[in-house]
Amino acid sequence: MTSSQPETGFLNQRAQVLFCLKLRIATVFYYNSFGINFNKMDRVSIIIPALNEATCLERTLRQLSILNPPAWEVLVVDGGSQDETVAIALASTTRVIFSSMPGRSVQMNLGAQTATGEILCFLHADTLVPDDIVAIIQKTLSDAEIVGGGFISLMTGSQQTRWGFSLHNYLKTYYAPLLFRPHLFVKGLRLLFGDQVIFCRRTDFWECAGFDAALPIMEEADLCLKLARCGKIKLVHRVVESSDRRVAQWGEVKATAIYLAIGLLWGFGVPAKYLKQFYEDIR
Repeated sequence: MTSSQPETGFLNQRAQVLFCLKLRIATVFYYNSFGINFNKMDRVSIIIPALNEATCLERTLRQLSILNPPAWEVLVVDGGSQDETVAIALASTTRVIFSSMPGRSVQMNLGAQTATGEILCFLHADTLVPDDIVAIIQKTLSDAEIVGGGFISLMTGSQQTRWGFSLHNYLKTYYAPLLFRPHLFVKGLRLLFGDQVIFCRRTDFWECAGFDAALPIMEEADLCLKLARCGKIKLVHRVVESSDRRVAQWGEVKATAIYLAIGLLWGFGVPAKYLKQFYEDIR
């Protein structure tokens, strides 16, 4: 009886070693399959600006908790929520940063200042991402010519998927810079918006001075213009799901008119502060 115990212990120990080796090999294979250098992975910090997002934040954070590989950190930057936004974030053990004033530009800059990852990913509280988004971002930015990117946004709701709006958002990534900034388009400019989950290297973000805190809307488009002077922006052909709550409240006709008007006027140089009056906050 006693003679069999050391043998069993040895077998258990050998099984554990083999398991660890297999896990290591599988992990290396996984990252190599994405073209990522396992020893030189850049850490991804996900930054979520939030203001009264209790209705959708819990679902978003739950989905982020199962990313594979995981994000280096997830930061919720609260702009003074009056609902349960902060409580929901804290309950999920997500770090919360409190901004002294609301505004996506201000909040995202604050998150970028606090983040410790080499890559910054800006995520809206009502947007869901693929489970492998970290690997996708790392692979995309492994190309030194690419300074940033985003995803194809599929606008969805509890009742329907907005296929027409989603298609327009996809096409807008290309036709907007081609129409209004053709000299940058040929150099790699793609115009991305917040629901497309913009990401970039932290060094490039600060080289461009981050988001313009004076802009109440169109801050992501402005960042793309600045990043494009440093390299190419890539639209990754993977889908993220964004809430259709704005379209659902406005109605499709009104929403289409507002989106087109704001885009055209911005392209012709109308200040974002003036355009903000047409873009009401909806939660």
